[in-house]
Amino acid sequence: MDDSRDSADADRRTASADDPPTRADARELDRTDPLADLRDRFFLPEGEAYMDGNSLGLCSADAVAALDRAVEQWKTLAVRGWTDADPEWFTYGERLGDRLASLVGASGEEVVVGNSTTVNIHTLIGTFHDPDRGEKIVVNDLDFPTDHYAIRARLRAAGRDPDDALRVVESRDGRTIEEADVVAALDDDVGTVFLPSVLYRSGQLIDIERITEAAHDAGALAGFDLAHSVGVVPHDLSAAGVDFAVWCHYKYLNAGPGALAGLYVNERHFGVTPDLAGWWGHEKETQFEMRRTYTPADSAGAFQIGTPPILSAAPLDGALDVTEDAGIDALREKSLALTDFLIGLVDDRLPDCEVGTPREASRRGGHVAVEHPEAYRISEALKDRSVVVDFRPPNVVRICPSPYYVGFEDVYEVVDRLAGILADRAYERYETRGAGVT
Repeated sequence: MDDSRDSADADRRTASADDPPTRADARELDRTDPLADLRDRFFLPEGEAYMDGNSLGLCSADAVAALDRAVEQWKTLAVRGWTDADPEWFTYGERLGDRLASLVGASGEEVVVGNSTTVNIHTLIGTFHDPDRGEKIVVNDLDFPTDHYAIRARLRAAGRDPDDALRVVESRDGRTIEEADVVAALDDDVGTVFLPSVLYRSGQLIDIERITEAAHDAGALAGFDLAHSVGVVPHDLSAAGVDFAVWCHYKYLNAGPGALAGLYVNERHFGVTPDLAGWWGHEKETQFEMRRTYTPADSAGAFQIGTPPILSAAPLDGALDVTEDAGIDALREKSLALTDFLIGLVDDRLPDCEVGTPREASRRGGHVAVEHPEAYRISEALKDRSVVVDFRPPNVVRICPSPYYVGFEDVYEVVDRLAGILADRAYERYETRGAGVT
């Protein structure tokens, strides 16, 4: 382990020990929180501290109402729901894209809801990676695995050896990626760079603008996976010139397990034929003429593939009511305040743990990686003490104080229980192996 980091952590703990955060501080922060009432719109697990919203966000009354509305339309309208429902089902993905556009900094036509995140990676990489522009695709070694699975599959389908075609930027510390290393990996051999906006283990927020500019300077396209940032971190994809992006809606946007995913395509790429073409991506005006020739929609809507499952899309329609009422900038402000508070408590009360998440607000997403050699067993012990977190190998307890429904006293209580587990070595009663999901 890096000695300078140990020294820095020790200095921070010493400095903060003079005025450590207290439960009274947490209650005061909750009292003055302008978003405190948002939690009343969610179904909170009874008796639990839910800190896993970066894997699956909680169900809201708004999401349930939207789903109930869609079910009622199915009951009363049946097939006529595609044109007569309010909102009509035929343009459901495009309309949700319009609502999401402000969260990612795009025009409505540049965003659509459809498919799954992995399918969207398949179709966007397959469409936009052109070996004539550059044979290599730049990724990093801390990516979420599905990104690599999909990219490698598209390369194999194109008759390429993924081991030759992928240029993997290695982490220096096993936690974070240096943007300078990504920039250094870009040359004339690179056609595409594809990175996450937030690293799923450590919570590091990547500088999308810097990477995009560097990619374009090298003649490459820039794509991003926003799964761990959309709904908690505002983005400005169009202004940055990002070429394409994908994300899910079941994490911070609280749209439910298996909710339809989203994607962004910069308007300069409109009209291209998707690698995975399907009839729902056909131009809407002539879609039901059933032509044998595929005419892609002149928008991101072209990247829809099959008929959208309305009952999986509807909860997002309701969930976005909550996000819009709060405002993405206010959600980001509260998220940073919650993670700041959490980091301060870890420093002050958990001397055996380290924070693996960047401390600078500009480099931090919405969750905190608390590191300990016994992270898996600690996460299991927390769950038995009604704290829902997840574990990521080799040594990370991910704690996510979602700004939608988590308060500052919730964070204080979680750290209090974690401190008790460590003090009593209660984690030693648990098995030593296991892993989390999503």
